[in-house]
Amino acid sequence: MSADRRIPSLDGLRAISIALVLVSHVSGTAGFPIAVLKTGELGVRVFFVISGYLITTLLLAEDKRYGDVSLARFYLRRTFRIFPTYYAYLLLILGLSLGGVIALNDHDAVHAFTYTTNYHLDRSWWMGHTWSLAVEEQFYLLWPFLVVMLGPRRAIWGAAAFVVLSPAIRLADWYGLPSLRELSGESFWTVGDSIAIGCVLAGVRPKLEASTRWHAIQQSPLFAIVPVIVAVSFYIGIEKVLPSLAVLQSIEILGIAMCIDWSIRWHQGAVGKVLNWRPLVWVGTLSYSLYLWQQPFLNRHSTAWFSAFPVNLGLALAVALASFYLIEQPMLRVREKLEARWLGKRTPVAPPAA
Repeated sequence: MSADRRIPSLDGLRAISIALVLVSHVSGTAGFPIAVLKTGELGVRVFFVISGYLITTLLLAEDKRYGDVSLARFYLRRTFRIFPTYYAYLLLILGLSLGGVIALNDHDAVHAFTYTTNYHLDRSWWMGHTWSLAVEEQFYLLWPFLVVMLGPRRAIWGAAAFVVLSPAIRLADWYGLPSLRELSGESFWTVGDSIAIGCVLAGVRPKLEASTRWHAIQQSPLFAIVPVIVAVSFYIGIEKVLPSLAVLQSIEILGIAMCIDWSIRWHQGAVGKVLNWRPLVWVGTLSYSLYLWQQPFLNRHSTAWFSAFPVNLGLALAVALASFYLIEQPMLRVREKLEARWLGKRTPVAPPAA
């Protein structure tokens, strides 16, 4: 999304999300003063809700402007946005493994290359973080088809039904498929509601914006309790597995969605100015490369010099910058040229007569 079309506050929220992941990974590495902090999964859940919201907002806007959604354009854009950086990382890691520099576990490469790492638990650190990217890719493959096949309205209702049913799905998975318990929280059916609630938010935001009651709730000082509830639910859920599956995860993602809506609407307020502060926005735009390339450096299991704090953090940032400017940005420019050449320019539908 170009700079002039960016949704206010989203990049700032992305920056907070990647910060939660980085803090989780850098803690416990040599030289870092604090023991392991379990903030990474919360950061990933925020990423998921943002992804669902952003992708659905784009799909709904396209459907409204052009009368339908072009799957060819969607997948072309996603391919050039995601694949080049992702596969550059995988090829480098695979090359290091073949050269005997690092060791991968059996089937690591197969699952990473096919975006199925979230169903591969016995994975090495080098590929460990690709589980969340696998969940997002599975969402990208499924959701646009549902929007086209069912229509936006029915698709949003379907996403809402999935969110409502997810606690029951997680409990059924836990008790009915005990051999798959270790997949809970990573398999698409147990974590996909984090993305689905973002889809629902995109669908209902026009009604929320028109609701005076919702405005009043958001303007109340008590709304500040929402992010506190999210954090408390998350940390209780770390220790209490069944309450987390049954209710706490749903509370978390609902609270995250509420905070995203609040941040977008009140982006001109004090909090909004922080979220839209240029350095924070810059970190947010860098978040994909930063998430992908931090893994080799923020490794608490390694004693190598490049895994010690603060060198590891500096190297992660340096490599992410190189990836962003040498891979991500050039590929986006290639995407624009190929889209114009292969698919041409779309003509908006005529607005209804007055």
